[in-house]
Amino acid sequence: MALKEKAAYLKGLADGLDFDKTTAEGKLIAAMLELLGEMTEAIEEIDENIDYLADYVEEVDKDLGELEEFCYEDDCDCCDCDHCDCDCDDCDCLACLDEEFEFDEEEEEEENE
Repeated sequence: MALKEKAAYLKGLADGLDFDKTTAEGKLIAAMLELLGEMTEAIEEIDENIDYLADYVEEVDKDLGELEEFCYEDDCDCCDCDHCDCDCDDCDCLACLDEEFEFDEEEEEEENE
């Protein structure tokens, strides 16, 4: 049974008891039943908002995933320099080429010694 149905059932039970709403106990029960109804409506509204927000977050997550895929699909990591993010044999990054050239020169100097 849903929350709203349970609140209506309790209100029906109380109405079936035919309690006197002019006594202190009757006023208390009537006020509690009214409060129960208001709380039930508030909780249902909160549940609807949560469902809406969950759907919204799911859509945003999907859009973010598509955006990440679009932005990062061509990135690669063939070199460790801070100047580029390439992952190919034909690295056109001048910093990478300079590093390779310096490395080759150092190797040649060590071999010649």
